[in-house]
Order: sequence, then C-alpha cells, then structure tokens
Amino acid sequence: MRTPADDGFFMPAEWGPHKRCWMAWPCREALWGDELDAARDAYARVAAAIAEFEPVTVVARPEDVAEVSLRCGAGVASLPMSLDDSWLRDTGPTFIANAAGAVAGVDWRFNGWGEKYQPYAHDAAIARGLLEHLALDRYEAPLVLEGGSFHVDGEGTLLTTEQCLLNPNRNPALGRAEIGDLLRAYLGVEAIVWLGRGLKDDETDGHVDNLACFARPGTVLALTTDDPQDGNYEALQDNLARLRAARDAKGRAFEIVEIEQPAPAAGADGRRLAKSYINFYVANGGVVMPSFEDSQDGAAFDAMSRCFPDRTVRQVGVLDIVRGGGGIHCITQQEPAASAEATE
Repeated sequence: MRTPADDGFFMPAEWGPHKRCWMAWPCREALWGDELDAARDAYARVAAAIAEFEPVTVVARPEDVAEVSLRCGAGVASLPMSLDDSWLRDTGPTFIANAAGAVAGVDWRFNGWGEKYQPYAHDAAIARGLLEHLALDRYEAPLVLEGGSFHVDGEGTLLTTEQCLLNPNRNPALGRAEIGDLLRAYLGVEAIVWLGRGLKDDETDGHVDNLACFARPGTVLALTTDDPQDGNYEALQDNLARLRAARDAKGRAFEIVEIEQPAPAAGADGRRLAKSYINFYVANGGVVMPSFEDSQDGAAFDAMSRCFPDRTVRQVGVLDIVRGGGGIHCITQQEPAASAEATE
C-alpha cells in the first residue's frame, strides 16, 4: 500500500495559500443542549470572519442547510452531508500536496475521541465523502488520529503530544515508534517534537492545537501561565522545556513566543473549560483568533499581530464554542490551493 510520502505528498503549513476553509454545523443536541442555538451563532461568526479572507463551505445535515445560509450570510456556502458532530478539524480529511501543487487527502480513522462520544459513524465517513465530492485522491491511514492533535511547519517538522497520540483509547497496539513512522509516511514529515500533556479537563486528551503551533518555520507560539498554583502550570512548563530542548527538521532551535492563557472558568458540569489563544485559524491574508471576555484578550491580540505582521487579525468571541469542547482551530480545516499546472 503506497503512502503519501511514497508519492511525494506532504502536509503544507497552514499559512500557505488556501482554496477554501471547511467547517461543519453544530447538530449534536446531547452535547449542546440548550446552548445549541448560541453555538450555531458562534460558528456563524467564525465562518463570516474567515469569509472576509477566503471562501468558506459549511458541511451540514440536509435539514440544516437553509439555516446555515440564513445565519452565515451569502458569502458562506453549504454542503449537505450526514453528521454526528461539528469538529471538522478532527473528522475531516487532512489535505496534503506535492511539489507540483497537486492536492490529495488523508482519511484517518476516527473513534469519537477515544469512544467518548457516540454515535460517530457519520463523522468517521466525512473525510471519504468530502474527498469524493472534491474528486481528490484519498489515502486511507491505518491510524486513529484527529487533526487537532498535530501541527506542521510545512518543512518537515510536526508538533504533537504524548497524552493524546500514545493514549490507549486511540491505538492501543501501536507504540511511539510505530505511530511516528505512520506520521512520517502520511504527512511527509521528518522530525517529530513530542510535548507531554494538554490542558486540564481537555476532553481531547491533550490536543496540541490548544498548546503550541508554528507561526512560521522555526517559530512556535506556546500557551503559558505564570501562576504556579494554576492547574495547567506544570504541564505548560514541561511543554516549554521540551520546546526549548527540541530542534526542527532543519536543525534549528525554536524561537518561542509565549502567550499567557486566559483566566480559568468552569463549564456547566463544573469542569474547567479548555480556553486557549493558540486555538486560532490562519486564512489567506488574515488570522481569526479567539476572545474570551478576558483581561488577557488584548495582550494575546497584540502578540498575534506581531507574529503575523502581514495579515489582518480578527478576534471573535468563542465562549459558546469552548463550552462544547473546542475552539476556532477545532472547527475549521484548510484546503490548500492547487497550482495551475497541477490542475491542467
């Protein structure tokens, strides 16, 4: 069985040119409960903000397509498809490209974040359905993996966490070496930087898109806290230490830009919400990042603006999304732009 790396494919960095952004419409009533309407408004705000910079298509249950158009506006398209949940970063395909600019997709196995949410059969089929809709080649990966559990720099380096990828609720028969080999084969990376644990009470078991991401090759944004009494302090300090000791695929030490986390807050179940400024989306010419009605919002906006000086930064309120278990990066998936030569 040939892998993407065998065929010269790799995952481009998120700041590369996009054809569009993909999202999915909130629909799991057991998750959102009375907050479903507020969640849909929040998703619509994110979609509209991204649509300022690039096309957006929202996958929705057929009965919800009209509502997507009404709430998101004329600049956002919709695609009817069966859904269980609305976290397309984790359920959709990971788009890959080759040096000629051709685009294909990786279809990971999906098991509801370690069997936490059921049913998930429709979500497990979304990647295949989208790739068939787009008429793109599909690589079926023999690995349970969610898109929010890794970040790449487009130059051969990948960030991830031990808590998630080595969790026995994903791939109990595979160890670190085997999982690393599959990441290299299906994402075209060379160096893997393993962070430790994620945020307290994060239902994803430590997705890295709440912790650290690349702003450009050699530069990593990292969530931090300066409060030793905070429940995230130990994990975030350990992750910083690992980043400082790591080298990327080109042998570079990382420039680390620390961004202080927002103040802790609890959800309706009393568990801590996984709030993070690192959970943002890079669009064509823009960055769409979260705000939390928090005193750190302004400092995070300033830091993001310095890291992306050639892009317009938009801040969108996301508390109604975070209450469902994720953030802006979790609900979006970029489709790279194919080169003209590759599509002729």
